[in-house]
Amino acid sequence: MLTNQNLEVWLRGPLPNFPALLQPVAHALLQAREEVNTIIRDFPEQLLWEQPAQAASVGFHLQHLSGVLDRLFTYAQQEQLNERQLTQLAQEGKSIDTEPTLSALVQAFNNQVDLALAELQNTDEGILLDCRAVGRAKLPSTVLGLYVHAAEHTQRHVGQLLVTVKIVKALQEVSKDLNKTIL
Repeated sequence: MLTNQNLEVWLRGPLPNFPALLQPVAHALLQAREEVNTIIRDFPEQLLWEQPAQAASVGFHLQHLSGVLDRLFTYAQQEQLNERQLTQLAQEGKSIDTEPTLSALVQAFNNQVDLALAELQNTDEGILLDCRAVGRAKLPSTVLGLYVHAAEHTQRHVGQLLVTVKIVKALQEVSKDLNKTIL
């Protein structure tokens, strides 16, 4: 028997206290959070920065998931990125002396989703078509465009994260099997 928890978030019904037009964005962000927390469960910390076939690492995807939400929601608030955000953007995926732990990266993503959901709840639907400037080039978008892109971009990276996790874990198993065979 299907329970509400077995269903994807969007099939569980409307979310209370969210504007009707922003329900799909909130559903997508909640779905992404559930999937990230499931995908990462039992993921070996030592594999966080592995890049199979030079693809982006699990660590990169987790950093980027948090960062992209922060940046796109900043633009939706009609602000430009601050120094902290620009520094974080430049460091995404790069090895630094004080690399964050897996749990810290997941927690940062969960916190960023919470901030995004709070902003969505407090958004007046009347501003959704208001113009917003994106980046230093001040490319044109709208509040709704930024929110929808934040949701779809997040979902895209969750999919990439899922594939990367599976590949990295499979490569680790193959390596273990080879070591057993050689020894």
